[in-house]
Amino acid sequence: MTTPSTNSFAFPPELLKQSNLERLAYFQGKIVAHPRLREAHQTLLNAIRQPADASLILVFGPTGVGKTTLRLRIEQQLCEDLRSAVVHDPGRIAVASVEAVSPDSGDFRWKDYYHRALKALDDPLLDQRLDHRVRNIRRGGDGELVIGPHVSLGDMRRVLEQALHYRRPQAFLVDEAQHFKKIAGGRRLLDQMDVLKSLASLTGIVHVLIGTYDLLGLANLSAQLNRRTIEIHFPRYRAENQDEWTVFQSSLLTFQHHLPLAKVPDLVGRSEYFYERSVGCIGILKSWLGRALSAALEESADTLTFQHLEHTAEPLRKLLRMAREIQEGEEALVERANQQAELHRLLGMPQIPERSSDHKTGTVVGKRKPKLDPVGSPEHGV
Repeated sequence: MTTPSTNSFAFPPELLKQSNLERLAYFQGKIVAHPRLREAHQTLLNAIRQPADASLILVFGPTGVGKTTLRLRIEQQLCEDLRSAVVHDPGRIAVASVEAVSPDSGDFRWKDYYHRALKALDDPLLDQRLDHRVRNIRRGGDGELVIGPHVSLGDMRRVLEQALHYRRPQAFLVDEAQHFKKIAGGRRLLDQMDVLKSLASLTGIVHVLIGTYDLLGLANLSAQLNRRTIEIHFPRYRAENQDEWTVFQSSLLTFQHHLPLAKVPDLVGRSEYFYERSVGCIGILKSWLGRALSAALEESADTLTFQHLEHTAEPLRKLLRMAREIQEGEEALVERANQQAELHRLLGMPQIPERSSDHKTGTVVGKRKPKLDPVGSPEHGV
């Protein structure tokens, strides 16, 4: 247990006199701008600003890696970029975002998606700009968009195109985009992506699809789709890479000193434990620490204890499922030598020699592989 002096707190000391809700809100609002997040942010921002011929941008990574944080930071940045333009053109917005909702059963529901997209664009004069052929789309007395049950998908698509043309956001962001795959049949999956690609192309608004590794392979459904798509990987931190392990520990240390508690717990001293229970994902780590902090505050505890952490950690069965999905996703991204050899064969180029297996491990030679150390006695602080 570490008992620091007041000036070693990274949070404002007066927080200790505030309510539990205010202290918890402070920690939840703390964002650690770690290298993975900064790199994904800059790569995505560059792609939005200069998409070239791309209509779609796919951002994928493990669940809990911080993709929602990335989306919020991108939205903030795009709003800053267009602050003056929006002032001079009130009809324009900087960015719009929507969450692709998983269907209750069966196919992805496009009508629901179009409805949510129109609400996200929030065009105040939409009903005045509607084509006279479009019926049953209007604004209610409270200003809410009302879409009747008999509106066709084609009409809703045209209305959405009109809204995108008028609002002209820099990008249209779709979170949880892996739900677009909730369909039956391989051919229809290509149709799903073609709808999004054409919507982006016709309006000139790049669409950013953010989701899990389930997005992998969507760009490869056709050569045309591949050419019009940019892929961005937002990965976890790997324990076998010493540089990444150091960054994970640094992020853990930052969280450690921003926990608004009277005594700073020694989280870094148990780095392996925190890595294991977060599977190397900063988003999972932060959510877990937030739950543990809430439990500690409810008990008026002066620091986090092992019990707080154990009682609020994700169950091992969930962590195992996450780890398996991460491994499958990462393996799918590895460019193996036989893929390059096939490309050379198709292009009529000289064949390349096969690489030795030592080049495929990604392990840094001579670096320590972190191991799980004993966590400590439950009755003591961490």
